[in-house]
Amino acid sequence: MRHARTGRKLSRRKDHRIAMLANLASSLIKHESIRTTDAKAKEVRPFIERMITFARRGDLHSRRIVLSRLKDSLAVKKLFDEIGPRYLSRFGGYTRIIKLGYRHGDNSRMSLIEFVGEEGEKKTLRKGKSKKAKAKPVKEEKIVQETPETAEAQSGEAAVVEDVEDSIETADEKPEEKSDIPAEKASEPEVIETKTAGAEKEEAVEADTQSVEAAVVEDAEESIETADEKSEEISDIPVEKASKPEVIETKPAGAEKEATAEAEAKSDEPEEKESGDEQSKEDK
Repeated sequence: MRHARTGRKLSRRKDHRIAMLANLASSLIKHESIRTTDAKAKEVRPFIERMITFARRGDLHSRRIVLSRLKDSLAVKKLFDEIGPRYLSRFGGYTRIIKLGYRHGDNSRMSLIEFVGEEGEKKTLRKGKSKKAKAKPVKEEKIVQETPETAEAQSGEAAVVEDVEDSIETADEKPEEKSDIPAEKASEPEVIETKTAGAEKEEAVEADTQSVEAAVVEDAEESIETADEKSEEISDIPVEKASKPEVIETKPAGAEKEATAEAEAKSDEPEEKESGDEQSKEDK
């Protein structure tokens, strides 16, 4: 009969089963969550919780006991330095098992075993970060010693503030004056013409074209007036002169020389005649 025989053999011998539990516990300490079969998770849970209870004590004797069970110095160091102090205010129940369903292949039940309180710590850390980010920086008040320069600056600022208040008061008085205007004038809103840069350019171009057209018209009028004056001068010339066009004779250079020679010969002939007449008179 199976009286007082607790625990699972897990299809392994005693030494193999103890080594397997030690390896699972060290892996859980290093990674803080492991995925294994449901039977192994239920078997390693009391083993690892007993190790955490030794780590909560924190003395040398407890450290030596845990090291003799786990055989992994790095896992023991993390267990005593980080995980043990985390659960000083907690008396048992350091791990949880979450069912994951069945494994594909052999259809064995799978579970996730992890330490309790990890999610709560992550949430608190996130909240702390958000509060720190939202916290506004405290402004440090600067203490300024009074000097003649600071006094002058303060007086200048006071004068500027007074000018601004006066301008605000005058602006308040102007609406009251406008309220005295009759309702008809007050109902007509003032139209303020606003011109864009493109409209200004178009107006400048139109002004240039108008000035050019005016200059062209003036030149045309002047040319028409000069033409009218010339026509009046032509009308004053007599009909005969006006009807007979002037003929300008053009002679070549050789013809001019012959004409001058003929003129000289004609001028010499009367002299010869006079000399012949005188001789005839003397002879008589």
